[in-house]
Amino acid sequence: MVEAELVTPGEVLGRASEVKPGRGAYLSPNDNTVYASLTGRRAAFLPPPESPDQRPTVEVTGHKAHGAVPEPGSIVIVRVTKVMARMALADIMCVGSKSVKEKFSGIIRQQDVRATEIDKVEMHSCFRPGDIVKALVLSLGDARAYYLSTAKNELGVVAAESAAGGTMVPISWTEMQCPLTGQIEPRKVAKVGN
Repeated sequence: MVEAELVTPGEVLGRASEVKPGRGAYLSPNDNTVYASLTGRRAAFLPPPESPDQRPTVEVTGHKAHGAVPEPGSIVIVRVTKVMARMALADIMCVGSKSVKEKFSGIIRQQDVRATEIDKVEMHSCFRPGDIVKALVLSLGDARAYYLSTAKNELGVVAAESAAGGTMVPISWTEMQCPLTGQIEPRKVAKVGN
């Protein structure tokens, strides 16, 4: 197997006289050329020596193979981009321990912030833009955004910057403190440890 570069759909992978199309590749009969059918990494596989056809097979392994994709049930790390009265918008940065290669958006709805006293949740007291939040993917919602939940103790804000630019320190499940000014800000804090 010979590893090669990233290719995009329509990119020429070789002449049909030299290579055979595998997964993620197709042969255009018009010009006898093999093209990539998806974005991914190109790889060529040599046939067994006894094979009558000695052309290598060219494959394109899709982006899912090397970039994480959020799925319902997975734990994600997100950066809050906007906080509104009933929801917070966020960009998904990691799925588990793997970083994402594409832009995925998430929505934390008011009813998914915590498990108790759901009707008393104030979004501005739980999240601020720029907060780094650990969340659970509930489902693929609408507008190509994933619905996220922080309704477990271990989910919530894991890192936040204060107005003074300090890295906030959690002091309870609902508050974080700026080490520079001592200012306390409300947050839905992720419980660390057990």
